[in-house]
Amino acid sequence: MPPITEILSILGINFLIAAASFVILWRVGCAIKDVSFVDAWWALGLALMAVTTFFMADGAPERMQLITVLTCVWGLRLGLYILWRWRSHGPDRRYVKMLDRAMEGKGWSFGKASWRMVFMTQAPILWATSLPVQLGQLSSTPAEVGTLGWACAALVVFGICFESLADYQLVKFKADPANAGKVFDSGLWRYTRHPNYFGDLCTWFGLFGIAAETTLGLFGIVGPLLLLVLFLKYSGGPSYEKRLTYHRPGYADYIARTSSLIPWPPKKAAVVEPKSAA
Repeated sequence: MPPITEILSILGINFLIAAASFVILWRVGCAIKDVSFVDAWWALGLALMAVTTFFMADGAPERMQLITVLTCVWGLRLGLYILWRWRSHGPDRRYVKMLDRAMEGKGWSFGKASWRMVFMTQAPILWATSLPVQLGQLSSTPAEVGTLGWACAALVVFGICFESLADYQLVKFKADPANAGKVFDSGLWRYTRHPNYFGDLCTWFGLFGIAAETTLGLFGIVGPLLLLVLFLKYSGGPSYEKRLTYHRPGYADYIARTSSLIPWPPKKAAVVEPKSAA
């Protein structure tokens, strides 16, 4: 295990890099009056944490390379996809509604609202989520990736492929005008309402598994557990599912029969009438 001063130095530098990136992005958001691109930075920023650690750490080369390459493949794929979606579809209505409410209700400026409600807390959360790809690169022993590491690398690849396929299926469905207003319940979306989240969790629990072959890497469990909590409690899933239940016929029934996260055969459920928006 490296000296504690070296560990703290690398973790501290990465925290400063993460914080600086969100300050810069906040200024960009203020300039264009849109913060929707921040979701793309979540993926790209996590990949950046792996890259900066790679150049600072002196761990086992094989494990460092494996962690960094897998994280970058995941981060670049997801980050560029979200950027494309933002440029194609415009501002995310969740952010627009949240910031409008703060500006109208509290009298805040766009800059204050976006900093307080979007950017201020994201740097520490991103840094904590990336702990597996930071800590997993710091130890030089064991020198080679073992059975657990390679099995978890396969889980990472599975997660990337699963999420990519889910995104492709959703884009293809939305591209057909005949599907406007319909519930997408085929492909991977037949078995889980959030196949993209499931793919992310496979990726990050897999990255943790690679890191966990080192003693220091075991502490990286904070990352995937935090990601799981964010998905279940604070992500866009709960908010947009509530909205779709009110406004899209058949979505309440889709919720009733389809697993929220873990892929599972759909249940035979009675039709659930959507709640009144009133």
